Amino acid sequence: MNLNTASAALLPQPAPGLAQSAPAHGNVWVLLRGLSRESGHWGVFPEHLLKEVRALQPEVKLHLLDLPGTGALRRQASPTQVSAIVDECRTELQRRGVNGTISVLGMSLGAAVLSDWANRYPGEIEAGVLINPSLRPFSELFRRPRPLNYLGLALLSLSRFSARMREERVLQLTTRLTPSQAVIERWVELQRQHPLGVRNTARQLLASLRYRASRTRPAAPMLLLCSKADTLVDWRCSQAISRAWGAPLRLHTKAGHDLPLDDPQWVARAVADWLRDRSMQGVERGEWH
Repeated sequence: MNLNTASAALLPQPAPGLAQSAPAHGNVWVLLRGLSRESGHWGVFPEHLLKEVRALQPEVKLHLLDLPGTGALRRQASPTQVSAIVDECRTELQRRGVNGTISVLGMSLGAAVLSDWANRYPGEIEAGVLINPSLRPFSELFRRPRPLNYLGLALLSLSRFSARMREERVLQLTTRLTPSQAVIERWVELQRQHPLGVRNTARQLLASLRYRASRTRPAAPMLLLCSKADTLVDWRCSQAISRAWGAPLRLHTKAGHDLPLDDPQWVARAVADWLRDRSMQGVERGEWH
């Protein structure tokens, strides 16, 4: 793919000369990262997703949203309720001129945001992809072996480590296939540009711990992607959600928690295959996941 062409369709922030409105009915995809991570941490994944989805939706646009308190929005106070984070994201999309239904891909905390969004505003979500989610009540049976790892990830922001040491530790906790030298320089630069806030990290963690997803199947079709090698979130949480919601689940056997970083092509193809299967079946929204 021509990277200049790809960049024109990736919209982390509105810029002069870019269209401020976007087509409705599934042609807009919104990407949401996890705890204390900003849109710059997606790496090359958005370009892979864009390439795969464009084969099915030629006019597709991607919006990479920073959650409040991270990235370009680091000066905002992150809400301590997932529902308030959803409302902030909706306001940002309205500011960008995005109208109509959207599809959302959310990882970790971003998956909780997607879950709440689909539950409270079902008419706005065309489709959703949850990556390595840890959602109560589904996670409660599987939370015990790994809470210290997840808490340790959040507490890294409280440490006195240098930015490089901190990011290297995050990489160790969240990936299994990504060489350090491939991303560390970029991550350190992101920290320099948008310093990680201790208070906002704590507020995001509180929002994540407070959130409780609905057991009821969402109106929008959902796809679950997770890795059995994730050391932060037990993959069986995704399995439990899949069974409760009747949503398809695809497992990666080797990647870590940051699945889109470890294997961006696999994630992009899994999303495209799911969309293609639904299109071939000719199903309507809400009929079959």
